[in-house]
Amino acid sequence: MPTLVAPSSSPSLPPGLPGRPSWRVLIGLTLLVGLVHLLLLGLAPMAVGPEPSPLASKFSTRTIVIAPPASEAPAPAAAPAEAKPPPPPKPRRPREASVPKPKPAVVKPAPAPEPDASTPSAPETPDLTAQAATNSGATPPEAAASAPTGAVSPSSGTGTGTTAAAGGEASGTIAGTQAMKIPGSVTLDFEATGQSGASPQRGVFGELVWLQDGSRYDGRLTLKAVFFTLLNWHSTGRIGPSGLEPERYSESRKSELASHFVREQGQIVFSNNAPPVPLLAGAQDRMSVMMQLGGLLAASPGRYPAGTRISVQTVGPRDADVWVFVVGDEEKVSLPAGEYVTRKLTRNPRREFDRKLELWLAPAYGYLPVRIRQTEPNGDFADAQLRKPLPAAPPN
Repeated sequence: MPTLVAPSSSPSLPPGLPGRPSWRVLIGLTLLVGLVHLLLLGLAPMAVGPEPSPLASKFSTRTIVIAPPASEAPAPAAAPAEAKPPPPPKPRRPREASVPKPKPAVVKPAPAPEPDASTPSAPETPDLTAQAATNSGATPPEAAASAPTGAVSPSSGTGTGTTAAAGGEASGTIAGTQAMKIPGSVTLDFEATGQSGASPQRGVFGELVWLQDGSRYDGRLTLKAVFFTLLNWHSTGRIGPSGLEPERYSESRKSELASHFVREQGQIVFSNNAPPVPLLAGAQDRMSVMMQLGGLLAASPGRYPAGTRISVQTVGPRDADVWVFVVGDEEKVSLPAGEYVTRKLTRNPRREFDRKLELWLAPAYGYLPVRIRQTEPNGDFADAQLRKPLPAAPPN
């Protein structure tokens, strides 16, 4: 019987190769390797050094003050740098004493030789541009309140105009160059009739309000109907050497037009942009001219006989012209307020579009106007007559 041989548990190695190590050898090698690792791990920290502290990564500084020895006094702290003191002010230079300048000697002009009485002098010629030489008096406010029609004491003065005998005609008397009596404050009530186109005007009433305090004046003449205004004149200014010196004059119905007396420029300026005109001495407006003429006659009634012509530059809202008033005889008029003895002054038209103005002045009442009639070139007119009686005027 054949013999059976059991297969070997490990495959046979090829010839020329060593055999597989046993498990004992593997265990020994493993232990040897572990021992070597332990030896290396133990020696490594000693070679590297201790592990650094985590605070070493933080950087900080501090100041250390070393105390001085006990025998020495502590040094005072360093004082902060002091600011430089301001430089001392420079001494002022002594002011030199002012020496008063000698006043120039006033050289008196040699007196002009007196004219020879045997040589005839040239006649005095009236000039509309001559300035007034006499000062006007003025009613104080107290007198104006107690005597509404009172007048100012006249200033002595002579005019430059010439007059003719009664019944003749004189020319050249200049308003503003005579003695003046300015009426005191007063209010005059009027009743008026008129004509406007083809329609007669009735039931028209008005008033003249005159106020003055001795240095300034304000005058207004108004005529009104039920539904419209016929006439509204307003003048303001001062009282000066030539009597009344207007500063502003206006006329208004639906709108107002004004004229300004620019005396420092010698011009009259209009609000409607009309060209300015030269301002002449003694110039008046349509309102003030009535009171100015009354002041002239009140101061020197004997200077103005019938036929005397008085020339006054009279200013309206759009233009200015020299108005010539002719003085008439005494005339008795019958008015709603009663009968009055008057002196009539008439301004007759000289050109095509001139208006006619008639004034009746009452001598017993300071030559205040008691009747005023204005006639336009087309025939329209307004006739204002005193409606309420005036009180008796005080004696002059």
